[in-house]
Amino acid sequence: MAERSTAAVDVADNSGEEPPAAEAAKATADGAEIQDGRASDGPMPEPDGEPKNATKPKSTAPATAPELHSGHKLARRYRLEECVTRLDGFSSWRAMDEKLRRAVGVHLLPADHPRARSVLAAARSSALLGDPRFVQVLDAVEENDLVYVVHEWLPDATELTALLAAGPLEPHEAYQLVSQISQAMAAAHREGLAHLRLTPSAILRTSTGQYRIRGLAVNAALRGITSETPQRADTEAIGALLYASLTQRWPYENDAYGLTGLPKGVGLIAPDQVRAGVHRGLGELAMRALANDGATASRQEPACTTPEELSKAVAAMPRIRPPEPAFTAPPEYQHTTYQQGSYGRPAVHNGVTTATALPPVPPPPPLQSRTGRVLKWGVAALLIAALGLGSWQLADTLLRGKQSNGNHQAPPPKGDDTPAKKTPAPVTIKSAQEYYPDGTPQDTAGVPNTYDGDTSTYWRTKSFVDGPEMKTHYKAGVGIVYDLGSEQEVTAASIGLRYAGDHTTATLYGADSMSSSTPVTSMKKIAEGTTSDNSLTLTAEKPVKTRYVVVWITAMPRSGLDQYSGEGYKQAITDVKFSG
Repeated sequence: MAERSTAAVDVADNSGEEPPAAEAAKATADGAEIQDGRASDGPMPEPDGEPKNATKPKSTAPATAPELHSGHKLARRYRLEECVTRLDGFSSWRAMDEKLRRAVGVHLLPADHPRARSVLAAARSSALLGDPRFVQVLDAVEENDLVYVVHEWLPDATELTALLAAGPLEPHEAYQLVSQISQAMAAAHREGLAHLRLTPSAILRTSTGQYRIRGLAVNAALRGITSETPQRADTEAIGALLYASLTQRWPYENDAYGLTGLPKGVGLIAPDQVRAGVHRGLGELAMRALANDGATASRQEPACTTPEELSKAVAAMPRIRPPEPAFTAPPEYQHTTYQQGSYGRPAVHNGVTTATALPPVPPPPPLQSRTGRVLKWGVAALLIAALGLGSWQLADTLLRGKQSNGNHQAPPPKGDDTPAKKTPAPVTIKSAQEYYPDGTPQDTAGVPNTYDGDTSTYWRTKSFVDGPEMKTHYKAGVGIVYDLGSEQEVTAASIGLRYAGDHTTATLYGADSMSSSTPVTSMKKIAEGTTSDNSLTLTAEKPVKTRYVVVWITAMPRSGLDQYSGEGYKQAITDVKFSG
């Protein structure tokens, strides 16, 4: 295991002033701000936004935090640089991995700490998930009476806390937040992992616009937080994040995370009653996710009690498009002096005329001279001769045609029997799902991103060791099956790809259903192609009528490590369009 940290938290030292290093890095290991010697966001009572079904440990005397200092090395590799959190017997640091020469985050606590075992277990479980939507755990070790957890450090990411300090998010950004966070937590819960501390400081937005979650399982283990209903707790926390993103208010009575709480005694009120102009669909979604003692959205739709239900509710919403880029009007065109009609005018300096205005130049006279008359008659004669020659050629052609009609019928004009070529028309995609005949999907939640019209979203494959061609004995290919709603003629497909390089191979097949149990060998092949670019156009030799179309990828380029997946042979589809 190994990893890096997250970004953007203001951390104060014991005197209450922010150290210069924190100002520069703006990154923490666990997202807990320190004010006056304690965490500003916890321990939170229920109204502060801690899930109602989350259980805090009974007060016990915490073990003493290890007395370490900047410059101390762990495992002769991780050099501690700045302490960003010191709370409840543990401390969190920004450190440098001297082996890989990169910044990392480190949680430290004594090996005899009452929660040391649970922290180690949580860190190792989180590391096994390997989902790039979460800040990755890189190492979890017990050594020399210390337990330490090493994780990613993302210096280019910004906490949701900082984003909300500037104002509420616009609808498209809030939509992306709840969509990405709910999908990520649904995937984590499918693997038996819960967060239980989804606060604004645990959500990071990268420079590419992707949201990442830090502290999965580990933050709750560090604080001893448990819950009998973890899925409901995380769902309510996502609802609180969406509510805060729409209103810039915390949906509980007490202030928290730099946000003002709701007025005391009024209970939970709908987002559009807190702030004018809130997107109605997102406001209703926030109310459905929050545990609100019977208050529901105006549509009276059922509450969302798991991240999976919330993710499906987001997917069922009409997609919110990004705002149009602001258009800046060009500067007014400056006319030149000539266009303003002042060409040839005298220049005036201090009232003194320095030049005399030139008289207007008269237009040239018509061709009235002898030479002009000769030219006119010459042109007229040439025109008459051309007309006569053309008439003679036309009459000769007609005469020859009549003579040939007595012997044989003239052949029809070329192309009369050939039907007019049909102009390809776009074919609408009604729905889609991942096609995985081997039973191992790649990214089922990302499938709608391939036909949403937004090229910044995508469906991705996992990263493979061997390539570019996929190994049939391990995995013959990866793909998506699209439902066109009814039987349509398909002649071509345009596929947008995230990764370029040598090389991507894809094939279109016509299928009888959306089932992954049907092998591609029994389907009708439409077209095949290979590209080394970010796009691939597949064209059929003749149209194929089908309702279901499978895009089947059998070769992928090698790409480096990014914030979404590791280095290896991989591909991601950003946009698919069919025509017929």
